[in-house]
Amino acid sequence: MMSSKLTAEYVRSLIERGKRLDGRKLDEFREIKINYGVSEKAEGSAEVMIGNTRVVAGVKMDIGEPYPDMPNKGVLVTSAEFLAMAAPEFEPGLPGENAIELARVVDRGVRESGAIDLEKLCLVEGEKVWVVFLDIFVLNHDGNLIDAAGIAAIAALLNAKLPKITEDYEIVRDELTDPLPIKDIPIPITIRKYGEHLLLDTTALEEDVLTGKFTVTTKINGNICAMQLSDGMSMTKDEVLQAARMARDAATKIREKLFKDKLKELKKA
Repeated sequence: MMSSKLTAEYVRSLIERGKRLDGRKLDEFREIKINYGVSEKAEGSAEVMIGNTRVVAGVKMDIGEPYPDMPNKGVLVTSAEFLAMAAPEFEPGLPGENAIELARVVDRGVRESGAIDLEKLCLVEGEKVWVVFLDIFVLNHDGNLIDAAGIAAIAALLNAKLPKITEDYEIVRDELTDPLPIKDIPIPITIRKYGEHLLLDTTALEEDVLTGKFTVTTKINGNICAMQLSDGMSMTKDEVLQAARMARDAATKIREKLFKDKLKELKKA
C-alpha cells in the first residue's frame, strides 16, 4: 500500500495526539473473529479476521522420522504464503522475506511455549513420530499479519485431531481420533512505534507510514516465550518493558475472549 504524503502526515499527527484514523485508542485491537473447520481436507483449520485482515491456518498430519537430537518427540513444520490477491504488493511465486519471517515468528512462539506436547506425538522412539504441518495463508492484508497468523495458528492446532492409524502405521485420513495434545495458548502481539507512542494492531495504512515492529509472544501464565525486533526499529529499555506489558495485557484479553473454554481446561490441568 502506498499512502500519499498528505495522508502519511495526517496519520502521524493523529498518533502524536494519541488518536487513530478509525477512532481506536493506541493500545486497542480491532474486532477479532474466528471460524473453525474451514478446510475439509485438513486435520484442523481456522480462519481469523482482525478488522479486514483475513488469515487461514491449516494443520495436516503425517508420519515421519524424528530429529536425531529429539528421538522421542514429534516434529512441527510451519510455512506461510501471502496470496497475490491479498494485497497489490504481494506477488505469486516462492515465499518472500515477509512470509518467511511471519512463519518463523509464529513457529517460534508455538515451539518455545511448549504449546504442543511433542512427546505424546512419538509412535516409535527414534523411528516414527507424528509430523505436524502448520500452513498459514494470508487472504487479505489490512495490517497486523503476524498477530492474525499467530492466533489462526493456535486456533487451528486447537481444532486439530489426530487421524486413525493401522497396526502397520498407515494413516486413515477419513477417521479422526483424539485432539492434538495442546498444553498452552501462545499469543503474539506486535507493537509499532512512532516517536514516544507505541501502537497495537496497526492497519496497513498505519504500517505504510511507520517503520519497524516488535513482536512479543506470551504464554498463559504471562511469561514471554519469544520476541522479534525487525525492520530497523530501535527501542529503549523502558520502551521494551512498556511493550512487554502491553503485549501481556492484550494477549490475556484475547485468550479470555477467544479461547475461554480451553483456557479454563488448561488452567485446571
